[in-house]
Amino acid sequence: MAERPVVKSSSLTQTQLENLVSDILAEAKAQGASAAEAGVSVESGLSTTVRLGEVETIEHNLDKGLGVTVYMGRRKGSASTSDFTATAVRDTVSAACRIAKYTAEDEYAGLADAELMARTIPDLDLNHPWALSPEQAIDLALETENAAREFDCRITNSEGAAVSSHQSARVYGNSHGFVGTYSGTHHSLSCTVIGQDKGGMERDYWYSASRVPTELESAAYVGRKAAERTVCRLNARRLPTATVSVIFAADVAGSLISSYFSAMRGGAQYRQSTFLLDCLGEKIFPEFMQIDERPHLLRGNNSAPFDREGVATQDRDWIKDGRAMNYVLDSYSARRLQRQSTGNAGGVRNVFVQCGDKDFSALCREMGRGLVVTEMMGHGLNMVTGDYSRGAAGFWVENGEIQYPVSEITVAGNLRDMFMAIEAVGSDTDHRGNIHTGSILMREIMVAGE
Repeated sequence: MAERPVVKSSSLTQTQLENLVSDILAEAKAQGASAAEAGVSVESGLSTTVRLGEVETIEHNLDKGLGVTVYMGRRKGSASTSDFTATAVRDTVSAACRIAKYTAEDEYAGLADAELMARTIPDLDLNHPWALSPEQAIDLALETENAAREFDCRITNSEGAAVSSHQSARVYGNSHGFVGTYSGTHHSLSCTVIGQDKGGMERDYWYSASRVPTELESAAYVGRKAAERTVCRLNARRLPTATVSVIFAADVAGSLISSYFSAMRGGAQYRQSTFLLDCLGEKIFPEFMQIDERPHLLRGNNSAPFDREGVATQDRDWIKDGRAMNYVLDSYSARRLQRQSTGNAGGVRNVFVQCGDKDFSALCREMGRGLVVTEMMGHGLNMVTGDYSRGAAGFWVENGEIQYPVSEITVAGNLRDMFMAIEAVGSDTDHRGNIHTGSILMREIMVAGE
């Protein structure tokens, strides 16, 4: 491979990135690989944090990297580097080939099936750069924090406000002749503050995130929201241990749905390390529950035209009428389970939980009496048994109205039982993350307190 000049990552064009991937694949073939795949990524961005009216950090990042996986028959080797020169490419491919020669054969190893490649790359409108100078980012962060600190005299301290803007480009190619490219932006604004009164101290936060800078919530809103959430948590009480109805607020409910997808991953299935083993077609949720994936959502925070193996992503039903429809499969786990990849190497993208027509207030009225969980702590999930136990904080509800904040409690149960205990999904959908869901109401959940 002819030596090419070193190109600064900030000036790499899409064509140059694609040529680099093609060079890597050609080098792998020249060094004896029977098949190969390569990925190249370039990312640049600006992040600023302020605290108590002072600038804490201003960070510019300019990152690049490439990775190559080669196959010598059914032997596999991988290597990576951040050096894009031809010499570095040769050395990286050589390292991957050396590793492959000494690994054990694996009958399931190999590229994803050629017929599954994303031959058409849709424009998902993911790239919206933000012409944000460091001075502008500082001003925006200060405005956010000031709005929080001025909201209430009980806001006594701050963990800071942050503004970030990042742009990335990714190219993947393999020996099937596939080379695909897409680029995107991610922007965010966040704030965390501390409140104090005679009852003690509490902290809370708020953030806004979008591909499009003009779709971010205002700095004033983010700051006030963070402060409001903090003040509402002051004078929290403990609860006696009891079995009660629980509403998981929209911004924490996604973690429950995420646990479902973790249990449905192909790796967990073929290793038999999941509480949802061999459950396709089984009723996991109540019949009204519908969960689907929309990886081609325009401007979606997790949209992508293909997965990490070049397999075309597509809309997919995961839960239909409460029943499990698919496992989450990449090509390796699919072969282990004698199935076909679902285009989910790297996980699911833009999951939507179908909501009902009740907003959060109506959901509280429907619950009548019980607990609203607004924060969860720890990672207390046994994936093999489904046993679930996590620290929590939130609010106690009586007669359909929030009465007072609560803290130092634990929500516990078994996820299979908890999924079936879902009674309603609110219309207050949180669209900031990968899982789009409203608040989730469950009946008969164990809450451990005093």
